[in-house]
Amino acid sequence: MLKIYIKFLLVILFLVSIGCAKRGNITGGEKDTLAPVLDASIPKNFSTNFDEKIIKLYFNEYVKLKDINKQLIVSPPMNSPPEVLPANSSKFLTIKIKDTLQPNTTYSFNFGQSIQDNNEGNPYSQFKYVFSTGSYIDSLSIKGTIKDALEQTTDNFVNVMLYEKNDLFTDSIIYKEKPRYVTNTLDSLTTFKIENIKAGNYLLVAVKDSNKNYKFDPKSDRIGFYSQPVTVPSTENYELALFRETPTFKVLKPSQAAGNRLTMGYEGNPKAIEVLLKNGNETIPTLLTQLPDKDSVNVWFQPVKADSLQILVSKEKFNKDFSVKIKNQALDSLKITAEQSGVLEFRSTFTLKSATPLVQFDATKMSLRNKDSVLVVFTNEYDAFAQSLKINFKKEPSEQYTFELLPGALTDFYEKANDTLSFKMTTKSTSDYGNLTLNLKNVKQFPIIVELTDAKGKVLATEYSENNATVIFEGLEPNKFMLRVIYDDNKNKVWDAGNYLEKRQSEAVIYFPSALDVRANWDVNQDFDLGN
Repeated sequence: MLKIYIKFLLVILFLVSIGCAKRGNITGGEKDTLAPVLDASIPKNFSTNFDEKIIKLYFNEYVKLKDINKQLIVSPPMNSPPEVLPANSSKFLTIKIKDTLQPNTTYSFNFGQSIQDNNEGNPYSQFKYVFSTGSYIDSLSIKGTIKDALEQTTDNFVNVMLYEKNDLFTDSIIYKEKPRYVTNTLDSLTTFKIENIKAGNYLLVAVKDSNKNYKFDPKSDRIGFYSQPVTVPSTENYELALFRETPTFKVLKPSQAAGNRLTMGYEGNPKAIEVLLKNGNETIPTLLTQLPDKDSVNVWFQPVKADSLQILVSKEKFNKDFSVKIKNQALDSLKITAEQSGVLEFRSTFTLKSATPLVQFDATKMSLRNKDSVLVVFTNEYDAFAQSLKINFKKEPSEQYTFELLPGALTDFYEKANDTLSFKMTTKSTSDYGNLTLNLKNVKQFPIIVELTDAKGKVLATEYSENNATVIFEGLEPNKFMLRVIYDDNKNKVWDAGNYLEKRQSEAVIYFPSALDVRANWDVNQDFDLGN
């Protein structure tokens, strides 16, 4: 009887154990969300009278390095960057200093997000190792923000640098020398803080450093600078606006593009370039136009038999002679095309583009008619540099227009005239568009440029106001617009970037804080306080 009872108990225990096994699954436990912890460092963090070449950092778990070359910021910068090992996972890191350390200087190694735990990648965020080659640690700091001078989006990985304004300081130091102190906004911040600096007067600049050399290269880098010296200690929150300088004007060697045209690359502003083209002692008439969508210009000339031509290019302080070999090539010929086809939007101007530069216009051989064949009054305006002919007229809604050019209406630089040309266009109903009235308050000064852009910053509509705080955009295609106001300091009707050596900041830009929704057949009335 006892044996039967024992067997019965064993069966019950077996069944219970199976049931228990079925009710649960083996898991890996909760996900690790904790960052690594520094257990020890040799020498100790914040050491003084430092004179070592090797630093050891010991952690409580295995760590790995990620993007160490981008994330690690050493201030002051070293001529020979330190080496951080190992590349694989380990419980300790070794920093090998390869540069000669400056005396009585506080050094800061900011690792950003580069030290992570090996399993989950949790970063030891903004870990800093600090030491001083002198008897104390410099402990002062400054802070601020970075923004773009024109656009709403701001660059990442921006170097923010301090140059000591001592007896050796010159404005050109940012082109030649590394800064005294540096930090970086890394990949997600628009704020900065430079720590462990000593009291003094400094130049504060921010550079989107494409060459990663801690120097400002105007050809490739964007810069922002504080106009006045920064005195440390300071509690001010400094704002730096990044811009790309307009390069000093210069041209590259011209080359032949056609039998009657040279092309010439340039840097800077191409307006008002003067060109003298010569074949020996003979001066050849020329015209200069913009090559569309490129930093190049066309130099048009009358075809000439020559093995080479000499060209003198000048603008302001720039003067340079070139010799260009001439080959027998096909000539560019007159061709007229319309920028718009089909629908002509209410805010657009009907524009013709010419493949060769135009020099003569006979309005008696041009006509504009509506769908009832009634003549419509128009004026024309030619932009010689852009090779574009604008036809201005009052557009009526839901209308059809035909613009006709009879032979000889247009004559180009080579005395070639057009054949008969006809261009058709239509307009939409006013109910297909929206209108926006802006009531600007606390306008600091006039004139102003008011721009509507898309989310990516492409300008969709522009109005210019010389004295009126009420700005009206009529006939807008439905869209969600970003709004910005530009103070046009030099009254040239375009936004101008700053210049470091001239100590000139970019023209101020103020954004409306949210998108404006303009819908078809809507009238939007919006206040915008520029003083906030």
